[in-house]
Amino acid sequence: MFGRLVYIASILSVCLLFGCDKSSQQYQELAADPEIFRATVKKLSDVIVHDIFSPPVASRVYAYPSIAAYEVIVQDYPDYQSLAGQLTNLEPAPKPENPDINLPLASLQAYLIVGTTLVFSEDQMKEYADEVYQKYDDMGMPESVMKASLDYGNQVAAHILAWADKDNYKQTRTFPKYTIDTRPFRWQPTPPGYMDAIEPHWNKIRPFVIDSAQQFVPVPPTPFNMDEGSQFYEEVMEVYQVGKNLDEEQREIAKFWDCNPYVSHTQGHVMFATKKITPGGHWIGITNIATRLAGADFMGTAEAYVLVSIALADAFISCWDEKYRSELIRPETVINQYIDEDWVPVLQTPPFPEYTSGHSVISAAAATALTSLFGEPFKFEDTTELEYGLPPRTFNSFFEASEEAAISRLYGGIHYLPACENGVNQGRALGKFIVSNITTNNGGLSLQE
Repeated sequence: MFGRLVYIASILSVCLLFGCDKSSQQYQELAADPEIFRATVKKLSDVIVHDIFSPPVASRVYAYPSIAAYEVIVQDYPDYQSLAGQLTNLEPAPKPENPDINLPLASLQAYLIVGTTLVFSEDQMKEYADEVYQKYDDMGMPESVMKASLDYGNQVAAHILAWADKDNYKQTRTFPKYTIDTRPFRWQPTPPGYMDAIEPHWNKIRPFVIDSAQQFVPVPPTPFNMDEGSQFYEEVMEVYQVGKNLDEEQREIAKFWDCNPYVSHTQGHVMFATKKITPGGHWIGITNIATRLAGADFMGTAEAYVLVSIALADAFISCWDEKYRSELIRPETVINQYIDEDWVPVLQTPPFPEYTSGHSVISAAAATALTSLFGEPFKFEDTTELEYGLPPRTFNSFFEASEEAAISRLYGGIHYLPACENGVNQGRALGKFIVSNITTNNGGLSLQE
C-alpha cells in the first residue's frame, strides 16, 4: 500500500513538473511576440505627434529608446553583437545577473523608460506601460520574473539615459535663435505662421555613427541669381511651373509625404494647427510594416528599429548642418517676391532653410538601412498615413519609396530640384557608411519560427 502511494505521488510530481514547464514555455513564447514591441514603438510615435516634436528632435526621441531595447534583447542572441564600442562613446550596458529575467519584457521596459523620459506626455507613456505589464501578467508570468525583468530594464535604461545626457542636446536648448538678415539668398520665415527657424544648432548634437556633422557635406546649392536665364532662376521657375500644373497623382504624392508635424491654419482671426507624423516617424512606420512582412522575431524587429532610427538621427544631424551653412531661401519667398505674389505651394513651407531636402536625406538613409536588412526587391504597401486620411501607396523597394519621398518636395512646392537630388546622394552615402560601420549580427535577420 505504501509503495503504491509513493508511486502515485511520483506520477503526480512528474505531471506537475511538466505542467509547470509547459506553462513557463507558454508565457516565454507569448512574451517574445514582436507585435508587443511594434505596438510599443507605435505608442511612442503617437506621443511624439501629440507633443509636436520637430523632425530632428523626434529622430533623437526614436533613437535612444531603440538602442536601449536592443542592448537588452541582444543578451539573448549569441549571433548578435552589442552596439557598445560601435556608437560614439557608448559603453557596455550592465549584464543580466538574475536568472529569472525575461529579456523581451526587460527590453520593452528599457524602451518605455527611455522613451518616457524624452517626451513631454509622460502620463500617456506610463498608462501604456501599465497595459504592457498587465499583458505579461495575463500570460502567467510569475511575479518574481516580472520584477527581475523590470529591474534589469530600468538598469539598462539608466545606462542609456546617462549616455544620452552627454550628447549636447540640453546645451543647445540655451543657444541663441537664428538671426535673420536681408541678404537676398538667405532664408526668411514663411507664411502663415512666420515661425522662427527650427534647430539652427542641431549640428552640435553628438552623432551616433558618423564622424561629425560635416562628414557628408553635399555639393553647394546653385548660387542665388534671379536674372532671367540663370541656373537659379530656371530652378525657381521649375518649382513655379510644376506647382501650377500638378496632376492628381503628383498632388497625392506630395500630400502622402508631407509629414509636417505642425501645419498652421488660419480662419479669420483664429489660428490652429493640425498635427501629423514626422518624416522620421513615417520611416519608423515603414519599419513596422517591413518587419511584419518579413516575419522578423523580437530580435530581428529590435535590430531593424535600431538600425533605422540611428540612420535617421545621423541623417538629420548631417542635413541640418548643411541647411544652416547654405541658409538658402525657400521657393515660396522667392516666387512671391519676384514672380507671383499670389502663388502658394501645395504644402506648407516648413520653418527652416531649403538646402538640402530633409526628406531626401533621411529617406535615402533609412532606405539604405532597411535594404541592408531585407534586400530588394521588397514589395510593401505603405499604410503609415492611413490614420491621417491618406490612402496607402505601394512600392517595390525601399529605395523606390525614398525616391518618391524626395521628388514629393518638388511637387509640394517647398524645394528646388537640386535639394532633392543632392539630398538623395547625401543620404545614401551616409546610410552606406552607417550600415558598413555597425555590426548587429552574423547570421542574417532573426525570424519567427
